[in-house]
Amino acid sequence: MKKIGISALLLFALNQQTQACAWYDPDYEYFNLFTQSIIKDKSYLPFLLSYSSKFYGDEVHVHDENIEAWQKFFGNKYNYAETEYLVNKVSYYDLNEFKKGKTNNTFLKKLGPNFYTQNKEAIDYLLQAKYMEPYMQIKFVGNPDNYYFSEQTASVNASNLNFNNTMTALTNLYNAAKNPEIKLRYAYQIVRFNHYTQNYQQAVDAFKKYVEPLNLKSAPYYLALDQMAGALRGLGKGQDANWNFFKVFSFSKARKESAFTSMQLSDSTSFKDLMARAQSPEEKNMATFLLAYRDYSNPIPAMEKMYDIDPNSEILKVLAARSINELERSYLPIMYNSDEVNNQGEATTSGNSKENSSTKSTTSTTEQKVEKPSFWSRIVSFFKNLFGGSSDDSTERGANLSDKSYLNNPNRIPFFSAKDNLWDDNDKVLNYIDDFDKFIDKTKDKSNDEFWKIASAYLKFLKKDYDASNNILNDIKTNNPEYLQEIKKMKALNAIVSQPKIDADFENKLMTEYKEYFIKPEKKASDSTEYYDYSPPSTSDFLVDILANRYFLQGEDGKAYLMNNSLSSLQYSPNADLAKKLQSFINKDNKTAFEKEVVSKNIDIKGNPDAFFNLIYGDQEMRNANFTKAKDYYSKIKDFGGLNDLSMYNNTNDNKTPTDPSIYNGFNNISPLVFGHNVWESFGSAETESMKAESFVSDFPMIGADMNKLELANTAIELQKIGAGTGPKAAQANQLIGNMLYNSSILGYYRELFVMDLNNAGWNKYDFWKTDTPYKYYYKNYSYTSYIKPENFDLSINYYKKALDQTTDKDQKARILFQMASAEQGKYYQWESKQQNNLSWDDPNYEQKRKAFDAQIDKTKNDKYRTYFAQLKQNYADTQSFKDLQSRCLYFKYYTTK
Repeated sequence: MKKIGISALLLFALNQQTQACAWYDPDYEYFNLFTQSIIKDKSYLPFLLSYSSKFYGDEVHVHDENIEAWQKFFGNKYNYAETEYLVNKVSYYDLNEFKKGKTNNTFLKKLGPNFYTQNKEAIDYLLQAKYMEPYMQIKFVGNPDNYYFSEQTASVNASNLNFNNTMTALTNLYNAAKNPEIKLRYAYQIVRFNHYTQNYQQAVDAFKKYVEPLNLKSAPYYLALDQMAGALRGLGKGQDANWNFFKVFSFSKARKESAFTSMQLSDSTSFKDLMARAQSPEEKNMATFLLAYRDYSNPIPAMEKMYDIDPNSEILKVLAARSINELERSYLPIMYNSDEVNNQGEATTSGNSKENSSTKSTTSTTEQKVEKPSFWSRIVSFFKNLFGGSSDDSTERGANLSDKSYLNNPNRIPFFSAKDNLWDDNDKVLNYIDDFDKFIDKTKDKSNDEFWKIASAYLKFLKKDYDASNNILNDIKTNNPEYLQEIKKMKALNAIVSQPKIDADFENKLMTEYKEYFIKPEKKASDSTEYYDYSPPSTSDFLVDILANRYFLQGEDGKAYLMNNSLSSLQYSPNADLAKKLQSFINKDNKTAFEKEVVSKNIDIKGNPDAFFNLIYGDQEMRNANFTKAKDYYSKIKDFGGLNDLSMYNNTNDNKTPTDPSIYNGFNNISPLVFGHNVWESFGSAETESMKAESFVSDFPMIGADMNKLELANTAIELQKIGAGTGPKAAQANQLIGNMLYNSSILGYYRELFVMDLNNAGWNKYDFWKTDTPYKYYYKNYSYTSYIKPENFDLSINYYKKALDQTTDKDQKARILFQMASAEQGKYYQWESKQQNNLSWDDPNYEQKRKAFDAQIDKTKNDKYRTYFAQLKQNYADTQSFKDLQSRCLYFKYYTTK
């Protein structure tokens, strides 16, 4: 389980192109269905495939052959943990006291008073080793010319011991030792001490003088060999060092990582030398493995060579597991790059004119300019939907219906686009999987390890040959618990992925045979922290995606959505059509157990879900100025639980529903200033600073001091009735409606009002450039994008036109024209956001073409989107409203005085 702070999450999203954040983990980018670690020899686990660290896994626990050698020395009377405690953890002081016949150490007491007498040489050696151990490191020598150089005087190292005295003591102990194994251990200490005191040649000579004559190839021999190889490296004899580290790597279980790291195999010469020295089949096999591991292109040729040497080789399984993992990453990533990404995250290139809509400031004057793509939208860009976007296009969906699964979609072969892997294109992936499948089939017939049958079954699954995969799995006879678990998982994969239709009978089967993949233990309250839990994608996640896709293709959008998302996430893109399908599912009678326990678990709305849906429908009608329809929906809202706070500026709330009953919660507590106009444009300022009521608002008592949405809709209906008349009051009523529509638009101070948000903080909902993204496969990661249908600014403009025609007050006309010009500016932003210059940076005429493009943008803006500004300047420059606007709005002053 990985914990990721929200600040780190946001920071990474901004830098996703370079993948620069420390928490980024590419091993979380696919579902990891095939368990690499089922290989039997766990000492090779570090060499399985990992992109997020040098070696696979955070920490590999394998038994140290040195401790096992001590177990054998003591006649296997003590288990591994007890032996490891004696050798590595008992302190020098405790062991010395034990030698004297007195100890308070519980374990040493358990050994009994005769233990030292019976094992005198061993205990005396351990005392010498424990005495030396704190010093066994090479002295750090910094470069005084480096700015970061510092003297390291605190830590001890081998040079702190008296060299002559220590060497004399070790030599005497070596000569006096009777037991060859103990004598070998003293030889190891002699070699190590010379190495760490940087007497490299003496270390090499000591190995030849003290180690080799004993002719013992037990664990201490390889400890000494490791030290001698390090000394050879210090002497600059790189090839000799590599060869000896290679021998340590081949023998050791616990030191494979360190031995591999110590080998410097970065060039072809090093590998050629290693291959030339390898004589036995085992050595050649291991050298071939290292070559394939280091140069991980197409591994099959290397695997063929290893197969010829030994088809039962454990390291051959390591390469196979790595290859399967690499292949799986190409087929089953949780995200993929798509040509549609611009519809989900990054804005298309638009003009860089003075009024480019990316220049919006929350503290600007009255002229509206809205940010595009912003901080949050770039986050969305990283968290791209797994299968591309969204649409209700029946043709696209119909094409998928015939395929019955994204796994069988002919446009997605293999399952996903290859990305950052071995192959340049999908054809190479397909060729590779066929060649690899043939190799595995050949090996499984030759090897006696069922691993190869499991691997073969998995490749058949990737190739969508589910019957062949099951036949292989059913033929496997094994008692290996890891193999059995993998077989069970793969049978579940085959059964669920191959199911053509998910109906009630199959849902019942899911709950009886595969429940463990869909019902997860509930988290305890004590498990929660200020960080988000981010678990690697799993088999369960993959199967959830499969079912979500099937429901989507079957037209059961409500279930498809809830398989991957919480109901509250609908706030991010309050799609009324999807909401109706969700409401239909939630209110469905006689749900299956699967629908109740798996699908419905994501219904997280506080209060009545029907109230949540009716709010979506009512808001949509208000945005479309259908006030009577909005009233009908709002009147059905009972027991509304409030909206969650989606604002990026309110992370401390963890997107919780506000508890203060006096603030806006999505339905209640709407300010009457929604019918006013903005004094200056500052979304972050208090409404009393940014907004001002119209001077005549007191003539309309239906505008309450604090309204809910039902009351707001009723007020709009009453104003419509008044506006249908003639005269000054009708003009004022229409102006108020126009204000309300504009103020609740993407440009208005109350832009959160009808888009299922709680504040106007300014995030991805408020973008002009976005277009509806079609969900072609399912609704996964619905909250990673937001889509609000484009504003219809003509609605507010039409009400302003009525008011303009109905009033004879010149100052009022000036005010109305400015509001119309502001709404027209919104229409410009919508047009401008769709314009692309399609210029290449390496175009030699880039600057000239860019200026021409910008000039055309400016010309269109002034010709088509300055209609009401022009009228205002031409006919109302003598009004007080005109003068007030000039003093408050810098851009308006610039426009009218140029």
